[in-house]
Amino acid sequence: MSFPNRVFSGVQPTGNLHLGNYLGAIRNWVPLQDQAETIFCIVDLHALTAPQDPVLLKTQTREVTAAYIAAGIDPERSIIFNQSAVAAHSELSWLLGCYAPLGWLNRMTQFKEKAGKQRDNAVLGLYAYPVLMAADILLYKGTHVPVGEDQKQHLELARDIAGAFNRRYEVEFFPLPEPQILGAATRVMSLRDGTKKMSKSDASDYSRINMTDDADTVALKIQKAKTDPHPLPDTAAALDGRPEADNLLGIYAALAGQTRDQAVARFAGQPFSSFKRELADLSVSVLGPIGAEMKRLVGDPGHIDKILKRGAERAHAIADKVLADTQDIIGLLKP
Repeated sequence: MSFPNRVFSGVQPTGNLHLGNYLGAIRNWVPLQDQAETIFCIVDLHALTAPQDPVLLKTQTREVTAAYIAAGIDPERSIIFNQSAVAAHSELSWLLGCYAPLGWLNRMTQFKEKAGKQRDNAVLGLYAYPVLMAADILLYKGTHVPVGEDQKQHLELARDIAGAFNRRYEVEFFPLPEPQILGAATRVMSLRDGTKKMSKSDASDYSRINMTDDADTVALKIQKAKTDPHPLPDTAAALDGRPEADNLLGIYAALAGQTRDQAVARFAGQPFSSFKRELADLSVSVLGPIGAEMKRLVGDPGHIDKILKRGAERAHAIADKVLADTQDIIGLLKP
């Protein structure tokens, strides 16, 4: 059985959307609108695996919506909605959990990393997070899922769960979704430590460029970004062992639409001071309009809420049918 191409992906509304979110995810989703049916979710249920302030969670959900639109995702061409607005996500997650052995979940490295030594105190939601992610995708029979490297294992689990369900009932009901790791800058690192991923949760705001930073702030953060004492190299191979140089050149290449080799050739032998000036100018030219549009949209929460409501209605039209068919296959009686 073949399935029409349908892309599903999402971002948690946990605040401080940054350059890594843009280059590693959101920017790469925009051209997918010309290639497939696209569904982009604000995964607010996933955010609940960590403590959230209720008022802030609503604000940040609107902010992520604004980021999607400001970056070029068209709410008329794509479905944009928040996960909790479609209750079928939660119900399908329970159903699929009944086909996911504990052994599969015990292999999930992200749970081990996040739970750390406090594993016994970790909430069930964090442990079952990958099953809910599988439900997010399979509820829309998603065939392609743009993910970062850190989520690839979860997508493999979604494929395993879909396959287990199909085999159990001898049907070709759920597709086996394919991961899409898009773009050269899928892993943008911290401006303060080139060995660590750029993160919303880093205590230092100078470790990241937020999508809402103004031009002066962007320039200052790049100026203060950690470097090393050597000039920029003349080959990409020479970046080995120089994580900060590698990160900054990778950011420049991604923003300029160039390969890393092209960026290296452009700045070979130059001091970081001159390179940083050009990187700051480029960053401001790309991110400035996006940040300004985000602020404009966030300033009109009623407009964003209308977009989310319409998106949820369109999502329901797909999700409710898939959930009903799943229930029927399982043998659940719906009077």
